Amino acid sequence: MSEGITERDRRARVSAYAAFAVQGLCFASLVTQVPKMQKTHHLSDGTLSLVLLMVPLIAGVGSVISGALFKRFGSGLVLRVAQPAVAVTIVLIGATGDNDIALYGAVALFGLFVGAVDASMNAQAIAVERRYGVSLITGFYAVWSVAGILGGLWASASNKMDLSLLTGFGIAAAVGIVASLATGPRLYRREEEGDGPSAEELKAAERSVPWRPILIVGAAMAVAYLADSAISSYGAKYLDDELSAADWVAPLGYVAYQITMVISRAVADLGVRRSGPVQVVRLGGLVGIIGMVGVVAAPIAAVAIAAFAVAGLGLSVIAPVSFSAAGRVDPTGLGVAVARVNIFNYVGFVLGAAVVGAIAPVSHDHGLRLAFIVPAALILVVFVTAKGFDPKPVEGADPTTPAMERPFA
Repeated sequence: MSEGITERDRRARVSAYAAFAVQGLCFASLVTQVPKMQKTHHLSDGTLSLVLLMVPLIAGVGSVISGALFKRFGSGLVLRVAQPAVAVTIVLIGATGDNDIALYGAVALFGLFVGAVDASMNAQAIAVERRYGVSLITGFYAVWSVAGILGGLWASASNKMDLSLLTGFGIAAAVGIVASLATGPRLYRREEEGDGPSAEELKAAERSVPWRPILIVGAAMAVAYLADSAISSYGAKYLDDELSAADWVAPLGYVAYQITMVISRAVADLGVRRSGPVQVVRLGGLVGIIGMVGVVAAPIAAVAIAAFAVAGLGLSVIAPVSFSAAGRVDPTGLGVAVARVNIFNYVGFVLGAAVVGAIAPVSHDHGLRLAFIVPAALILVVFVTAKGFDPKPVEGADPTTPAMERPFA
């Protein structure tokens, strides 16, 4: 750890943790209530798929816009504005009643601000890492997952108490807004974040990073996030519609999935050190396939929830090991390879929402069961690409390059 860590740095670190927690809470509070939203608005499965697809697509736009604002205002200020806005938008979604046009507008705003928060909270986390001089990113995403678990449990509890969407979202949003406003002023300011590389430095760096190893691990990353997208966006609906789970049970599939992701990522580094990245990825892929097959074959909700947990246990290791592999072929130290790999989680999340959304309406009784076959089968890509997770290091590369990833997982 770098010497000279000040109280100011510690406050910024705590505030960044809070940002990840609020984002995890808000995201989970919304996605676990997809079945209730569909019933409230009387949406067909086809229309619902389009609504869910809006989120990652518009989030990409929000991420790009916020990135353009960083140089002028800093990521801290962008985060202080966008994060309370995310919480407000989930309240707006709950307040739309049965007005479909208002729902589309509120979901679009949610996606826009979610993308802005994703980019800005990652920038703050990297600034904290840079100041501390050690890898801290795993801890930030652990906080995100724990908050996501709490958000899913709150959705379950609010359904058990028969609260309206507006009330349930409002309480979660109030917690998020208070936390964001209380900790936001302690984030790093523009002048404290430091200057990034120049455009000329980035262009030179991009030419020195090979694409082939990135494409190999990126393919596995995309598949993992395709499955993650299917589970996050449609897991609760699957339990509710096709397995006849009670409203309070439907959010628990996402909760189980996130719990095992936290557990798996806590020990993944040890597994890599003992057995190597190739073996860890292969084992993760195998466990992920078993979990997804269990989801497809589940006769009752309890079995499906357990299967979601197994899937999370396996799929969670793929993204961190992907970023480590990227670090081994990046001699620049500027995160060029990591940024390239990061593209694939957006690709996977968009494809997951699109593929599952397209297949689900095919059969009223078994559409989602059929749709989940796709990510289950595609996880085979992980086995094909596994050797690529231990690439020959490029001279000057740092395999511990910090990993920036979408917190949809």
